[in-house]
Amino acid sequence: MGKATPSVAIIVLNWNGYGHTKNCLKSLQVAEMEDAEVIVVDNASEDGSAARLQAEFPQHTYLLNDQNLGFTGGNNVAIKHALERNIPYIMLLNNDTEVVPGFLTYLMDELKGNAKLAAVQPLMYYLHDREKVWNAGGRYHRWTGGSTSITQKQALSSPYPTDWITGCCILARAEVIREVGLLNEHYFAYFEDVDWSLRMRKHGYGLAVVPAAVIYHEAGASSKAKKKGKEGVLSPKVHYLNTRNQLFQLRNHVRFPHGLVAWPVQLAKLALYALYFLVRRRMEKLRALGKGLSDGLSLKC
Repeated sequence: MGKATPSVAIIVLNWNGYGHTKNCLKSLQVAEMEDAEVIVVDNASEDGSAARLQAEFPQHTYLLNDQNLGFTGGNNVAIKHALERNIPYIMLLNNDTEVVPGFLTYLMDELKGNAKLAAVQPLMYYLHDREKVWNAGGRYHRWTGGSTSITQKQALSSPYPTDWITGCCILARAEVIREVGLLNEHYFAYFEDVDWSLRMRKHGYGLAVVPAAVIYHEAGASSKAKKKGKEGVLSPKVHYLNTRNQLFQLRNHVRFPHGLVAWPVQLAKLALYALYFLVRRRMEKLRALGKGLSDGLSLKC
């Protein structure tokens, strides 16, 4: 007999992140997860991490990309794999997270119990400051075109609605993914989770935070420089992607009359960033912002 189809696929994306991914997989080992398959996607790492992880965690499924496909493309490889196997629930989980035993049960119970929900997320705390909330949901502001994370623990102990769910940890129905589509690979990384969430909501589904489910997150592990240099902590590429994808977001989701306010607000914000980079003489970031502005207005999104 063939191996039974699991109820949930947990996708962990790795890119030169052996230490983080190892810690994440170790936490999943003790998370009391029944009927779950962990799929590790390697985005053409150059640190040998893929082979090391395969040797240390041979029980998992490994998908090895021959190039860095970004957050969107890398995860989409595994999402397609899970859909082809008819796995009914699919989770994206950042490799710089640690999960708490029982977290998946709380998420699955909520999603199974409410057919109107497309996806759910846990309550997320900082890994190195475990009393501090990193994400308790998200708000989307159509009049400004901005998306913000809720960083205060809500008084509600029961699940509550959210405008969008961070890609750090999202559990979604496979049938909804088939309906709304995969992650938008034009984004590569950043804002793709907001885009995905808004597309789910446009199809009439809800999103929820399940505060009983808890994980810990080391925010920005893949986007921050190891040492702060003259260009600061975040790389110019991150600023390029954030600039470009914010404009993609406006083009994809903001319509009249909201755009009359949202476009000036976001362009003014970019102008302030440009002035800041100029004053601080962070010229690489200034050029990255300019390219992000140009590409965000012209490229297919």
